[in-house]
Amino acid sequence: MGAERAQDRGAPPTRGRAARGTLGRVGHWVHSYVSQDCRTTFCIYDAPSPEAARRAASDNGLPLDRITEVRVLDPFFYGV
Repeated sequence: MGAERAQDRGAPPTRGRAARGTLGRVGHWVHSYVSQDCRTTFCIYDAPSPEAARRAASDNGLPLDRITEVRVLDPFFYGV
């Protein structure tokens, strides 16, 4: 009897592992969002480069079709 992975059941995985790189090029999976119909996932990675994000996805057995770089907007800095 084989182990069933969370992504095989349509659910996001529950743990992430750091992708080991060289010279500080390390990325890791933070968490994921799943669409209402469970057909699309949006995974958040903390990584210094697209290559580090791809490595983290690969190490966690997750598909990575597209990368969009984003910045965190913190209300503290905007006086909100």
